[in-house]
Amino acid sequence: MMHGAPATEDSRVSVTDTIQTIDQLDDLLSEPPDSLVQAFARLPGDIIVLGVAGKMGPTLARMARRAADLAGTTRRVIGVARFSDPSLEPWLQRHGVETRHCDLLDARAVAQLPDAPLVVYMAGRKFGSTGQESLTWAMNAAVPVHVSERYAGSRVGMFSTGNVYGLTPMSGGGSRETDRLAPVGEYAMSCLARERIFEHFSYSHRTKTTILRLNYATEMRYGLLVDLARQVASGHPVDVTMGYFNVIWQGDANAMALHSLAEATSPPLVVNLAGPELLSVRETSQAIAARLGVAVSFTGREAPDALLSDGSTGWSLFGRPRVTADRLIAWTVDWVHRGGASLDKPTHFESRDGRF
Repeated sequence: MMHGAPATEDSRVSVTDTIQTIDQLDDLLSEPPDSLVQAFARLPGDIIVLGVAGKMGPTLARMARRAADLAGTTRRVIGVARFSDPSLEPWLQRHGVETRHCDLLDARAVAQLPDAPLVVYMAGRKFGSTGQESLTWAMNAAVPVHVSERYAGSRVGMFSTGNVYGLTPMSGGGSRETDRLAPVGEYAMSCLARERIFEHFSYSHRTKTTILRLNYATEMRYGLLVDLARQVASGHPVDVTMGYFNVIWQGDANAMALHSLAEATSPPLVVNLAGPELLSVRETSQAIAARLGVAVSFTGREAPDALLSDGSTGWSLFGRPRVTADRLIAWTVDWVHRGGASLDKPTHFESRDGRF
């Protein structure tokens, strides 16, 4: 089912055979590794998370709070978003994260945000891009200008995507940070624009920055493994044309992103956030079907290339992911089988034309 060395599970991840509740899931997703606690003991000042209301933002902000507390430091953790979901803001506040309402497209509003020497930039737009390309470009390319000017003197960790590489041969083991970029579709192109804006201001303002190219974070409520498990459970054929993929436990991606603030440089440090296992869609689906006790069927034929990333640079800097792909599959199948909550946000990982 997989190629490459697996992740190594860490004592700070609460090893469990099943995740029973959303509270337990959120606890695991926000559990900081020792290396992050040590990094936070060295890093000074408050941290602000821009775009905190996305899929990853809440548990990343809570992890920052927990790591700061374990490190014995006094710092504010501030989450910024429009907060269209009214339940999220009180959840963050209960976990020690301050909140600020802001439309990041409004440069004057961004200018009024609190000072913070540590910035995690998570804002962006992907799904729904087709048909609303102008909004996608505004979010992914204009907002970074406002943020770069406001936080020129801060350390910035900004999220990007492995989509900027385009498709890469499966035999090569995944795209590396030094590879030529070949984004396919307007979403990926606008994400490259986002990177270039931050890169420009890193040069011009000497802003210490990390560019974090994420390739498929997953947890129990969304992610590529959830997509496959739901397809298999429903009896729908699985398209194997995009035949291979990486996944990384969202808690590990959170930790690596926060840890990257300590490694930020000018010009920016570019790091892939990806799991070590190269997984087969066909074989993973078969493993899911076996766990569910159902049959699985397939359409298409595996292409020789896919959206794959080599995460070895990140592992060397921040440590290997703590949760293995095997455990992620087991957790996901159990969650889906029991009818656990879903965000209903498919990854559309099978898209090979860059349309989302």
